[in-house]
Amino acid sequence: MELKKFEMRVVFGLVVIALLTRLLPHPPNFAPITSIALFTGGHFLNKRLAIFIPLLCMFLTDLYIGLHSLMPIIYLSFVMISILGMKAKSISLGVVLSASTLFFIVSNLGVWYFYYPHNWAGLSSCFILAIPFFVNSLMGDLFYTSLLQFSFNKLKQFSFTIAK
Repeated sequence: MELKKFEMRVVFGLVVIALLTRLLPHPPNFAPITSIALFTGGHFLNKRLAIFIPLLCMFLTDLYIGLHSLMPIIYLSFVMISILGMKAKSISLGVVLSASTLFFIVSNLGVWYFYYPHNWAGLSSCFILAIPFFVNSLMGDLFYTSLLQFSFNKLKQFSFTIAK
């Protein structure tokens, strides 16, 4: 199996996983989108596709879950995470922690801007109240990134063994 076919199968699988896990009951922010953004950024040769896939997953599920005013900010954070995946030499623990932190900061700056008073009390209140969501994001990002990396490596190993 050539890499392009394998890559497209991975893309399709990622979309299906993202759609299912965002639509099934789960703890808030325990979702694979950050992991998919890192994974596609780090592994896909087509960088436009690497940025597009997480955004497509978000948009399709947002159509069902509900559209909201923070979508541009949330989507921008996933573009930034995809670029982080592109720039990283490998998807390490530090890269996952950076991606989780990036999402936490960017998304909460958006929440603060739109929903909190524009002062120190509003900013600190916004970020303090978001800590439980950050914990869930971090756990989900670590879980899904590990799962994606392990699965990808095993599938790649299996598919290239068959191709020989």
